[in-house]
Amino acid sequence: METVFEPLPALVGGMMIGLAAVLLMLATGRIAGVSGIAMRVFPPYLDGERGGRLGFVAGLIAAPVLLLGLGQGPTVQIAAGPGLLVVAGLLVGFGAVWGNGCTSGHGVCGLTRLSVRSFVAVAVFMAVAIATVFVVRHLA
Repeated sequence: METVFEPLPALVGGMMIGLAAVLLMLATGRIAGVSGIAMRVFPPYLDGERGGRLGFVAGLIAAPVLLLGLGQGPTVQIAAGPGLLVVAGLLVGFGAVWGNGCTSGHGVCGLTRLSVRSFVAVAVFMAVAIATVFVVRHLA
């Protein structure tokens, strides 16, 4: 399956992600790392910010469902079965914990703060992503 790059939606989406990260930092002083926000929905993190975290996670789930319901979302075809998706999800979760953050925390927020740890993390996950795409498209 061929992937088509559409620059305008990518630019607008990137600007929205950047704006959201800045607004969260200004409003709460916190970094917009999805894995950190999602993890802190569960105990022992039962503080006054739990409602905002729940809203954030609910928005991550509801937005694509809403767009698909309105016929506006992309047509996504996943060639993997449920077992492989579960393994992939666990590996991503393990990587986010082991790397002390996820792509949004390191890539969007860490790089803009000139974090050395984030530069290393982004280099590693980009190299792995490039290698994975190469293997899947050319060797599998």
